Amino acid sequence: MFSYRIGELNFIKKVFKNNGLSITFLLIFIISLVAQCFTGYYHHNEERVEEGQNKLTINEYLYSGHFVQATFENWESEFLQMALFIVLTISLYQKGSSESKKIDEKEEVDRQLSASRPGAPWAVRKGGFILEIYKHSLTIAFIVLFICCFILHFMEVCGTRMNSFC
Repeated sequence: MFSYRIGELNFIKKVFKNNGLSITFLLIFIISLVAQCFTGYYHHNEERVEEGQNKLTINEYLYSGHFVQATFENWESEFLQMALFIVLTISLYQKGSSESKKIDEKEEVDRQLSASRPGAPWAVRKGGFILEIYKHSLTIAFIVLFICCFILHFMEVCGTRMNSFC
C-alpha cells in the first residue's frame, strides 16, 4: 500500500516535471479567466443598476453578450500584440534588448535548417511547403488566433446589436 502511494507520487512528479510549463500556463489562464468573469460581472451589474436595470446572476452574465464580447476583445488585442511582436522582431533590431538578435553578428537561429542534422524535426526533413509553414508556424498561429477572436468578437457585437433592435 505504501509503495503504491510512492509510485503515484513519482508519477505526479514526473508529469509535472515534463509538463510544468503547460500546467502552469493552463492554471494561470484559468485563474485569469475566472478573475475576468467576476470583475466583469460586478462591473456590468454596476452599469445595469445605474441604468435602472436588474442585476444579472453569474450564470446570466456568463451567457450574456458582455462576457463573451469582453473576453474575445481582450484576447484579440493580446494575440495581435504577440503576432506583431514576433513579426517585427524577425527583421528589426534593438540594441541591448534580450528579445532582439545581435545587430552585427550571426546567431544560431540564423543558420540554415538541415535535414541531415541529427534530431531534425519532421518538417525540416520533409522540406518544401511544409518547411515554410514550419518556419513561420508561431506567427501563423498568433495570426489565426487573432482572426478567430476578431470574428467571434465581431459576431457577438453584431448579435448584441441585433438583439437590442428587436
